[in-house]
Amino acid sequence: MQQKSDLSAEELEAIEKRYDTSLNTRKKGPVLEKFIYWATIVFAFYHLWTAGFGTPVDYVHMGIHLAGLFLFIFIGFPLIKTARALEYHPISWLKPGNVPLYDYILAIAGIAASLFLWLSWRGLDLPGISIPEQMLRQGNPTTVDVVFGSILILCVLEIARRTIGFILPMIILIFMVYALFGPYMPAQILQHPGVDWHQFVNNMYFPFEGIFGVTLWVVSTVVFHFVLFGVVAQRMGLGQFFVDNAMIIAGRYTGGPAKVSVVSSAFFGTISGSSIANTVSTGSLTIPNMKRMGYPGHFAGGVEAASSAGGQITPPIMGAASFLMAEYLEVPYTTIVIAALVPALMHYIGVLSIVHFTAKKLGLTTYTKEDLPNFIKVWRQGWYTIIPLVALLIVLFSGYSPNMAAFIGLSLCVVVGFSGFKKPITLLIPMALLAFIFWKASPASGEGFSPQMGGVLAALVFIGLMHKNERQSIRSLFDSFHVGVQYALAVGAASAAVGIVVGVINTTGVGFRMGFMVTGSAADMATSLHAVLSWIPSEAFSQPSIQQFLSLVLIAIACILMGAGLPTTALYIMLVAVAQPALAQLGVPALATHMFVLYYGVISEITPPVCASAYAAAGIANANPFRTGISAFTLGIGKLMVPMVFVYAPTILIVLPEYFTWASFLQVSITCATGVFIIATAVSGYYRKPLKGLFRLMMAIGGLLLVAPSLSSDLLALVFVVPVLIQQGVGRPQWLSLGNS
Repeated sequence: MQQKSDLSAEELEAIEKRYDTSLNTRKKGPVLEKFIYWATIVFAFYHLWTAGFGTPVDYVHMGIHLAGLFLFIFIGFPLIKTARALEYHPISWLKPGNVPLYDYILAIAGIAASLFLWLSWRGLDLPGISIPEQMLRQGNPTTVDVVFGSILILCVLEIARRTIGFILPMIILIFMVYALFGPYMPAQILQHPGVDWHQFVNNMYFPFEGIFGVTLWVVSTVVFHFVLFGVVAQRMGLGQFFVDNAMIIAGRYTGGPAKVSVVSSAFFGTISGSSIANTVSTGSLTIPNMKRMGYPGHFAGGVEAASSAGGQITPPIMGAASFLMAEYLEVPYTTIVIAALVPALMHYIGVLSIVHFTAKKLGLTTYTKEDLPNFIKVWRQGWYTIIPLVALLIVLFSGYSPNMAAFIGLSLCVVVGFSGFKKPITLLIPMALLAFIFWKASPASGEGFSPQMGGVLAALVFIGLMHKNERQSIRSLFDSFHVGVQYALAVGAASAAVGIVVGVINTTGVGFRMGFMVTGSAADMATSLHAVLSWIPSEAFSQPSIQQFLSLVLIAIACILMGAGLPTTALYIMLVAVAQPALAQLGVPALATHMFVLYYGVISEITPPVCASAYAAAGIANANPFRTGISAFTLGIGKLMVPMVFVYAPTILIVLPEYFTWASFLQVSITCATGVFIIATAVSGYYRKPLKGLFRLMMAIGGLLLVAPSLSSDLLALVFVVPVLIQQGVGRPQWLSLGNS
């Protein structure tokens, strides 16, 4: 049986728009609406084409991408987002197409500033204006450069404000003030010579730092394509296929609906790096089912939000920050994917365990056999939807670029979901894809596909055409592209704006200065604490160990607090600039540092008071948003502890050969998973029977000690856990009966 949502498509869209501001745009006049719609289709096809056939030189490609962002955001998002501003009003000459004239002016100015570098790269010789080529202007911008650069900075800050709110632009303005007024900073360690406006614009406007830097490059060449893939794949039927399989896997066990939510969100997270999209897509099915089975609304919403927040850390398609991480660390994206596998698993173990024990505590039943989908029927009707994801993974893990993997995955989505023999004209699409594959596998293409890769991909194209299920219309494909572009606007605006922060960090070295401040503060506190704790005969209480732990805590707190109003990508970029120099002094590997910041940045998605994923889930559950946020944060407690593990025991990341051995990996992974599992009993207050008072505290302490990657702490954990197990009664271990209803 296929699960259906209790909410209509219109109601779900309204909830998603309410909490995902990238979709909440104003209504436009019919002519302008059509123009913007088809402009997004052209924008999507441009990126699809460049992914497969080669990306133009960086300043050209980023200029085109940024020009598209200016067009869609200034036309779609009002200056001040109110209910009235989003509504359609009678057309006047001051608001053609229901868009004020000043927004057209801003859009045109932003587009001109974005494309000017392309037009003037080799120099311009116009009547009254002579501009030398860019290399001669680097470090000495012309007046025209300063004008266009100033316009670009202003417009980038404005599109970031319109899509994600005031907080990021305000932080960027603080960085700008710091760059311009360095000599006047109150703290001596933060003082620097400063730069004038001409030099500031030079650093922010010209490649390869600032706005036209690595953040915008990665988003425009990789992230955009994966966002598009996630939307098209989900609308093609892959999302429903995931939910049905999650029902088959988890629905028969205790707390079935909640476990289905966790498993389906984990599946959906493999194709979507958006927590809100994940929440709405899977939560529309799982949250009503959880409420029907007896879960409180706030808990049902919390389960979905906590599970969906894992989307940004769930391989293979993680959030935008993971692609930036690969670029910063200069490693293949597959390295990041492998490193994220076990930590992501720990997150879902934690959520599943809390769900299980809460269901036991509440006495909730499971799905009946009649409620569950039929395995054979589900796979017979939906097997084809997984073909694009399989192809994407094959290309990605064969060493090809992420954008080539996304191109193949997207192209196969079109073949599988929209092309069929009953629509002969659509067969041009698989024919074109086959021609591309054979060309890439031929010697003429240079460094293309191997013959084996070409054969596998060609076979997948033929297999994708063979299924007998109904195809969607080409208009539905265009609608998917349109929505995919809308999803990508906010992350594009944030990446462009945060490029200013990157430019300031590179210009002033403020990241290293703040890193030294963090380690200095931690060292002072560690000295005081060590004087009190030095009697304890353990390396964990030495002065360097205490300093490292306090540095991690300070950075984690900064991530959680700043994440209350920032998208994960922007937060990651700013805080890794501080964390990297601070933790490098303490001997923490760069990959562990970057993953540490990413994880605590993602935690902000479910940390009250600002937790958009939890609020979206609360909208579906019709529950109190703040209580839903508290539930989500509690359920995601595993994600709060695991980052500490891969800092102290990088073996869990697998890809660092100097730290990895099978013995250390298994020891750390097994004890960490067991610790997360035991902490779940403390959180839910139940194991074999209710846990109260001291016994609950003992399980929490024992779980924390097991999570800590140390043999001595593992042995000490037994002192706390064993008495509780005895109190709970001797019998078959609970972890062997997780499947019992």
